[in-house]
Amino acid sequence: MHDLAFIRREPAQFDNGLARRGLPPLSESILAVDEKRRSVQTRLQEIQQRRNDASREIGQLKRTGGDAQALMDEVAALKDEMQQLEEQSRELTQEQDDALAVLPNLPSAEVPDGADENDNVEISRWGTPPTIENAKEHFELGEALGMMDFATAAKMSGSRFVILRSKLARLERALAQFMIDTQTEEHGYTEVSPPVLVRDTALYGTGQLPKFAEDLFRTTSDHYLVPTAEVVLTNLVADSIVDPAELPMRVTAWTPCFRSEAGSAGRDTTGMIRQHQFYKVEMVSITTPETSDAELERMTGCAEAILQKLNLPYRRLLLCTGDMGFGARKTYDLEVWLPGQGRYREISSCSNCGDFQARRMKARFKAAGDKSTQFVHTLNGSGLAVGRTLVAVLENYQQPDGSIVIPEVLRPYMGGLERIARAEG
Repeated sequence: MHDLAFIRREPAQFDNGLARRGLPPLSESILAVDEKRRSVQTRLQEIQQRRNDASREIGQLKRTGGDAQALMDEVAALKDEMQQLEEQSRELTQEQDDALAVLPNLPSAEVPDGADENDNVEISRWGTPPTIENAKEHFELGEALGMMDFATAAKMSGSRFVILRSKLARLERALAQFMIDTQTEEHGYTEVSPPVLVRDTALYGTGQLPKFAEDLFRTTSDHYLVPTAEVVLTNLVADSIVDPAELPMRVTAWTPCFRSEAGSAGRDTTGMIRQHQFYKVEMVSITTPETSDAELERMTGCAEAILQKLNLPYRRLLLCTGDMGFGARKTYDLEVWLPGQGRYREISSCSNCGDFQARRMKARFKAAGDKSTQFVHTLNGSGLAVGRTLVAVLENYQQPDGSIVIPEVLRPYMGGLERIARAEG
């Protein structure tokens, strides 16, 4: 949500930020509604004051035996006008909120302008892509092992689902546990086991609603399945004033995620890259405005550490304005090398949302010595997407005979197993 005081103070800067997001100037229309709303509220205050004064005068007249009928008629008329103005105020406030709720966050100054992913800027690379002759894609490897089954999943659930069996199912679980252990034991995140069904208010707070309802799965009880644990982890501080001693607050969770993939028809229809249901280890930080930029660098480094421990080559990108998420003011993507595809693919996205989500959630803190509260800054990032990491491990560690060497850091989670091969017979 945007700060109306900022729009009043810097309308040109607000419109410039929208223009960088590909939107027309809207400050004039927003401020016109705001002016009407404030005018109505001013009139309401005047009427309230006059009604209070008249009520006192009526009391005085009645005590002295005077005629209070004219004043009583005035108070009745004021009451009617107040009811009309209160309804106008509610309607104008709703109109204003509806207009602001669908506007994306304004990009930071250092974010490059651009239309789509082709305009993202590569910041760095780590590792050397392996040379693998006739490299296979993950679904070819998994199906040949007899441990990755899309056909049976499709019978039960339709497209974009998979069944993992035996050692691949364990490898997926091993990856998730390894990620959680690293983020909690080495990077200071607190593990949370949250619900994965939430109400619409939680999704409004993080920005998925109202604009992206088609991307969500909604139940008959009016709950939604979370598209990412960002929703539940960020909402831990909704409608609260956080003790500044608790900041930065760093939390992580390993959850299933559910996405309808609306608008992705024809993209990544084969394999595990784009699924309706997948697992992800999510990181969320709640911090102060002064430290959020540094926190983004730290968070991205925590995600990179997982890839480095797995010895998976990757690159870091700074997303342009046209490819950045709705709630973000600045985003880094990490893309891992997939030999089967011969290209880098996204495996983590780390974003600083500034106070954009905090305003929607009413999440604040009060610094020592301050009389008023400030909005916290929120950040989120994948640490990592478990399914895509499994894809990367299969493709980067594949052997000529179709077996998969298990990265050394995962072997303790796999009972010491060093290689996954198809069972004989």
